[in-house]
Amino acid sequence: MKLHDLKPDKGSRKKRTRVGRGIAAGRGKTAGRGQKGQGARGGKPKGAYFEGGQLPLVRRLPFKRGFNNIFRIEYQVVNVEALAELADGTVVTPAFLKEQGLIRDADRPVVVLGSGDLSKKLTVQANRFSKSANEKITAAGGSVEVKPLLLKGARATVKKLRKSEIAKLQQSQS
Repeated sequence: MKLHDLKPDKGSRKKRTRVGRGIAAGRGKTAGRGQKGQGARGGKPKGAYFEGGQLPLVRRLPFKRGFNNIFRIEYQVVNVEALAELADGTVVTPAFLKEQGLIRDADRPVVVLGSGDLSKKLTVQANRFSKSANEKITAAGGSVEVKPLLLKGARATVKKLRKSEIAKLQQSQS
């Protein structure tokens, strides 16, 4: 048996420390509160909200005005009506959309939305499709291919990759 193995008997009680009862008691004079200051005074403390007069965290945060999620994934939007102008049987990829001037960057995520009508048979590759866009493309006899995002979460938008790194990721996925 060692010192750290010792425990009080089951059911035994320890008296609480009575503070401010003289020097000999060990908690006399300032009663363990130190010297001066807010903590040494009587009455209730200001609470967890109070930060010494500084504007509290709760009031500093923009809850009423909303906030911008830095981990959001910003998709480039392409509507079905823009695809209606393409030739029948075209394979629509992000690189092809960039050539046509419908998106700015072939390496960023693309979403196809269902605004407009489509009568041509197309094979469309994108990272995301709305339900209505999916229905319109398949109803016209075309097909939909969902390309997985190369990066997910924070890395998808915050970390910008070089072209060589993107090429490596694409090769590892195929």
